[in-house]
Amino acid sequence: MTTWLKRWIYSGIEANFLGGCSNYNSLKTRKSCRSKKQARQMFAGHGIPHAKGAVFYGPLTPFRFVREHGFPVVVKPNVGGFSRGSHFPITSYWELFKAVVLVKIWWPSSVIETYLKGKNYRIVLVREGIMSVIRRYPPFVVGDGRASISELIDRENLARKQLGLLPVIHTIRKNAGIGRYLKKQGLSFSSVPGKGERITLYNRISLAPGGVVETLEPGQVHEKNRVLLEKILPLFNANILGVDAIFEKGIDHPYTDQRAIFLEVNSRPYLKMHDYPRYGEKQNLTRFYNDLNGLAVDQKDIF
Repeated sequence: MTTWLKRWIYSGIEANFLGGCSNYNSLKTRKSCRSKKQARQMFAGHGIPHAKGAVFYGPLTPFRFVREHGFPVVVKPNVGGFSRGSHFPITSYWELFKAVVLVKIWWPSSVIETYLKGKNYRIVLVREGIMSVIRRYPPFVVGDGRASISELIDRENLARKQLGLLPVIHTIRKNAGIGRYLKKQGLSFSSVPGKGERITLYNRISLAPGGVVETLEPGQVHEKNRVLLEKILPLFNANILGVDAIFEKGIDHPYTDQRAIFLEVNSRPYLKMHDYPRYGEKQNLTRFYNDLNGLAVDQKDIF
């Protein structure tokens, strides 16, 4: 494949799927961690806790996987980001069947993994250590005992606008997907949650359906977790990586004292969301950006 064609392909991917994502790694590094399978194999070879998983093309592998490991599971494209095409938590064979069919819209090869319910984090690593840590939440509202879920969504959307979070952090749409998720909980948009009751509106933590982020100080990361995290960047010879991880108790507890899994690495992490926290303080990351922008990156515009 000629260089101009590789650049043309990459420009299309950039425009349609990577808008706003950073670009500080070489082509070689990006190739080394392009799929979730590659990350899981690297984690397995270096003692980093990770989800059990398998890559599949046809429907037999995921059903065999569930028979061996049980529910709940996650099904997602082997290559991709922003939780596009991901289905979780899957708790029945009917849900599994639907996910196995729908995931193919995004990529020919797909992944099935064991699912861990816990606190979801994105940790951005650079060569000097941890650049930023955020905890990610699915869209939710908190009841006051008087307002309906619909009214609470309106209030939350107004708060996001007043805080200047749009359009990086999205508004919550009162669409059919959220309606179905509420129905699974025996709720509707007209339901009135009790005072202090937290209602999760969707299962995904991604920004598109209204997910939000909370910034954490790097010092809140337990020392054992920090040491483990800082092993990851050199494995891929990267300048920057966005590492996705779930900790059952939290990143402030050592991974050895809880269930924890590292899910994947992102060679082009979406850094904008770190500047638009719904919770926590906006961090000054200027010195990190200055260092990254000064790097000479090999073949950064080639697929």
